[in-house]
Order: sequence, then structure tokens, then C-alpha cells
Amino acid sequence: MNAPFKLRPYQQEAVDATLRHFRQSDESAVIVLPTGAGKSLVIAELARLARRKILVLTHVKELVEQNHAKYESYGLTGGIFSAGLKQKESRHQVTFASVQSVAANLDQFRDEYSLVIIDECHRVSGEETSQYQRIIELLRQQNDALKVLGLTATPYRLAMGWIYRYHYRGFVRGSSEDQDKPFQHCIYELPLRYMINRGYLTKPELVNAAVAQYDFSTLPQDRFGEYAERDVNQLLSKHPRVTRSIIEQVMELAEERQGVMIFAATVDHAREITSYLPERQTALVTGATDLTERASLIQRFKQRQLKYLVNVSVLTTGFDAPHVDFIAILRPTQSVSLYQQIVGRGLRLDEGKQDCLVIDYAGNNVNLHHPEVGEPKPDADSVPVQVFCPGCGFANIFWGKTDGDGLVIEHYGRRCQGLLEPADEESVSAQSARPQQCDYRFRFKECPHCGGENDIAARNCHQCQKAIIDPDDQLRDALKLKDAMVIRCAGITLGAPNSRNDEKLKITYHGEDGEELSESFDFGKPAQRTVFNKLFGRRFANSQAPRMFSGVGEVLEMQALLSAPDFVIARKQKHYWQVQERIFDYRGPYRKANEV
Repeated sequence: MNAPFKLRPYQQEAVDATLRHFRQSDESAVIVLPTGAGKSLVIAELARLARRKILVLTHVKELVEQNHAKYESYGLTGGIFSAGLKQKESRHQVTFASVQSVAANLDQFRDEYSLVIIDECHRVSGEETSQYQRIIELLRQQNDALKVLGLTATPYRLAMGWIYRYHYRGFVRGSSEDQDKPFQHCIYELPLRYMINRGYLTKPELVNAAVAQYDFSTLPQDRFGEYAERDVNQLLSKHPRVTRSIIEQVMELAEERQGVMIFAATVDHAREITSYLPERQTALVTGATDLTERASLIQRFKQRQLKYLVNVSVLTTGFDAPHVDFIAILRPTQSVSLYQQIVGRGLRLDEGKQDCLVIDYAGNNVNLHHPEVGEPKPDADSVPVQVFCPGCGFANIFWGKTDGDGLVIEHYGRRCQGLLEPADEESVSAQSARPQQCDYRFRFKECPHCGGENDIAARNCHQCQKAIIDPDDQLRDALKLKDAMVIRCAGITLGAPNSRNDEKLKITYHGEDGEELSESFDFGKPAQRTVFNKLFGRRFANSQAPRMFSGVGEVLEMQALLSAPDFVIARKQKHYWQVQERIFDYRGPYRKANEV
């Protein structure tokens, strides 16, 4: 039957990319489309084209119902398997189901399925015991060629980073090489800016708060850049006037708006916000809200019986109210993905809607159109920076810092994320081979056995497989010795040890408390010149432009761009300290120079 909807060009491209990928491979894949791009239509079209049994999974009954409705609008019949919708049918060729209901009734899914589609697939974890993974494992027992496709607007999890490994534009995601990802390939992606510029989404009107804002910058963050609820509540309780003045401004600006969503930091915070809003026009939804009551409140909001909807982390995905034209963000987050999900609630098109007002009262300083870097933000001053690989030329995006002219002065990237195609592209084996990640490392740990460069967290060399000395063990052992000195290096200075030999270069390492250690390299001796270049030339300009220095004068001219080690270990000789180890790119429990 002919489709009742004409797919937009990008939706058709996503469908074509899926068909093309699964004709060549059984490896799992992800499609990335912004909120409001019509993922349910892509799902419906793929389900319509399917010739064998498929299962469409998602985490909330609203999306189960929505995806099922789009499919049946083609004049086709599909089953619903969802306790929340009081239906449990699995006999149809296409079944739309909630992951919770399927996981609780695995015995009813022992047929041979050819494809599993997962909507909002950023919720899939890599753990084998998770509901999604248990379902996939069961279906693979019936069909070892099972295809798994995920769709999401934000392919990123705070606890994992990127949910896939390989991107079709020729790069890899994430710096942890050993971490399993729930998906292998991103096969299609559309940026948010594309949708807005072409009129598929409402333009966000991003406005700076004109009243007092919260300052969450003093709160400790966990390793994912998020904050403990107790700490947030303590801070907010000290500033009730800030919350009141914010809500007064929200109500003033909302006079000309149709629907207002307010994202609170904690449940206590949400209750306080709600107390300042007009009772008859306001609803509060939290994770503890009764499901029946929640459905009723959301329905009243969608019907515009309520104007304000306050929530705590429960309406960032799977929620569709096109009339929303004002988003007030009162919660902190370091995640670009979460920020995009929040703002996305107000970007759907609606009749008469011109724009969506977005005000961030939490000082998140998130650029809506910036890419997710995929690593926790090192500090508040870090911004996404572009770093070209000296090996393959790929333009990486890392956290880093820039000067007043926008030049990168520091970055925190570890390995180039570019993908290299097989050298012999004509052969059959090369066409079927997976592209390899560029092996250039901006930060690395050198193997003492073979000289191979490894990730800074590696325990064994990936080339010779031998154990690499742990820098924590080096520091711990040195600190126990009476004849050893360990300094936290705050910087280096260079000079000639004496005027008689201009082939020698003296490096002085300065500790944060004024300690000094020094050593010399004789550039007239090839072996010492090689050691210097391996230590400092290889890391020149944060490893962005490695050099092979041939003379002392050349080094002195460029000394401002030499990288200093984080720790220097020396052993006591008769009349001097001899430098034995220089630890670069340290990540561990020991505090580095000038860290709080």
C-alpha cells in the first residue's frame, strides 16, 4: 500500500542508509536525528519494508503508542506488547513493545526475528544483564544474523560516553579503547542546526537571564560532571530569593506564551518553584508521580488547560507537546546531549508558533549547536577545540583552552579519532574490512620493553603485551625511599650549562614549592639527542606538531611550546640529584602541581 506520509529527504536518506548497511553487515547501527525530526516515520517506513518479523522497542508507553500509530496509518496492522497500554500481542509480523514488558515475558518472544529497532536507544547500556541486552541475546539465539538498529537524538550516556564506536563520516568515538559500546556504527546523522535552518524545527530564541542566576560552579562534580542532589539542595536553600525572582520573571515573560516547561534541579527545588506559580495553571511531575496522575496532568497540559509544567528529569525524552514555546532551565548540567533534549521539548512546529524562548538560569554555558565532546569537562574554562592530527590530518574535537585570538593553547585529547581506509581498496577483503583507527596519540605511555606508545591508562603494551610500569607504583615506591626526590613539576626552563659547549642543553624542572631538579642533554651525541626528541620533541605543542630537533639553538627558540612532565623522580648521588623518571600525561590519585 502507498504510504500516507511523504518522507522528508533526510528521512528517506536515513532509511536508505539502513538498508545499505544491513545488506553489507550484521553489526549493530545507530541513526541520529534531532528531536522533532520524525523518527517514528523512519521506523514506520522500515517496518513497512520489512519482509520478516521485527520488534520495535522503547522505554515508555507513549512512544510505543506513537510508533504503532504511525505504522498503522499505512493501512497495516501491528501488535502492541505493553503492560502500560494493557495489550500483549506478539503474533504480528511487526510488534511495538515496551522493553520492560518484553523483558518480563521473554518466553513469548522465542520466534525468529530479523530486526530489532530501539527508539531512544541512548538508554541502552553495555551491561549484559540489562533488559535490552537480555532481549537481544535471546533473539540472537533464534537468529545469529539478527540486525539491531537504534534511533536517538542524543547518542551519548554520561556513564558511558558515546553509545557507538564508528561513524560513517570516518572517525571513531571515545578515547577508551577497551570499553564495549552497545552499538558499533553510526550510519546516519543530522545536526540540529540543519533542521532549524530549513524550517523543520522552530527557531530557539536563546536569551540570557536578566535577573539573578544560580551559581553551581562551587559544587563538587562526580566523574560525569554532574552534582549530588544533597549538595544542590543545600545551595538552593540558601538562595530562596533567587528562585522567587526567577519565577517572577518567568511568569512575566510567559504572558505572551502558550506553554511553559520548567526544568528543576531536584524534587525539593521543583516543589519550591511550583509554590510560586499560579496553582490552577501549574502541574508538577517527578519520578514519584503516580502514573495515572502523571498521564492526566500531561494531557491537561497538552490540551492547554495548564500553562506551566514543572518537572525533574522525567520529561526530557518521549514527550511531545508542540505548543511549548518557553523553556526555563533551572538545573545544572555539563551534558550537551541533555541540554539538547531539554531545549528540544520546545522546538516542534505548531500553528502560529514563531519561536521558542529558552532561558538558562543555571549558568550552564552550553552551546546548543556544539558537538558533544564525549568526555567529562575537565574544568569550567574548557571549551570544545579542533585539533588536527599530525599523522592523518583528521580534525579532532577535544576539550581544551584557547587564547584571546581563539588559538588552541592546551587540549586534553588522547588519541586521534580518525579512521583510515584499507590501503588496497580494490581487493574484496579490503572492501569488507573495517576501517582502522589512526594510531597517533597526543597523550601516551611508552612501553619500556619495546618503545611502543600506549594509552595512558594501559596496563599492558598493545604491541608486545608486556606489563607497563604503573606511574602510581613509580610514585609510591619513590616516596618511600629516603634517597629519592619527587617533585610536582610546575614548569621548565632551558639554558646552556656552560659557555664552552653549545651542544649541551640544560633543563631545569621547577616544583610548585620551589624545588628544582635539572639534567643535561648533549646534542652532539646522537643517542642523547634521540632521547630528548622522544621525551620533548614528540610532545611538542601538546603533540600537535611533533618535531625532531637537531640543535640546541633550535630548541631554545621554541621552548615556550615544550610540554613539561607532571612529576619528576630523581635519586640521590654523592653530590647531586640524578633525574631518573619523567612522568607525562599523568591521570591518577596523586595531586599534580597547582591542583587544589
